[in-house]
Amino acid sequence: MGDQTEQIAKAFTDHYYQAFDQNRGALSSLYSDQSVLCFEGQKCQGSQAIISKLTTLPFQRCQHKITSLDSHAVPSAGVLVFVTGQLLTEGESRPMAFSQVFHLAPLNNSWVVTNDIFRLNYG
Repeated sequence: MGDQTEQIAKAFTDHYYQAFDQNRGALSSLYSDQSVLCFEGQKCQGSQAIISKLTTLPFQRCQHKITSLDSHAVPSAGVLVFVTGQLLTEGESRPMAFSQVFHLAPLNNSWVVTNDIFRLNYG
């Protein structure tokens, strides 16, 4: 499942960050009512609460640049994805480093984010 896991992780992250950068509301289909987001230490659960958090961040436009992407199959089904990169928000000239972890679970011939952890990397 190694190559397949990498393909799933790459396709997911391409879609996720493109949607995040262009229309965060479109991410709602990637989360379920049981999904949990921890964004800079603030936790929220459920698709509606997660999208509310993401669409009310203090910037409207941003651009993600992925610098590394690692993935592993999860024995109980699913894919664990670890991303590092740079985030450039509107009005800023210096990008911020970030890390993000996703646990993807299969659901109806697709994938849903069950857990999402995001942190800016300082220092």
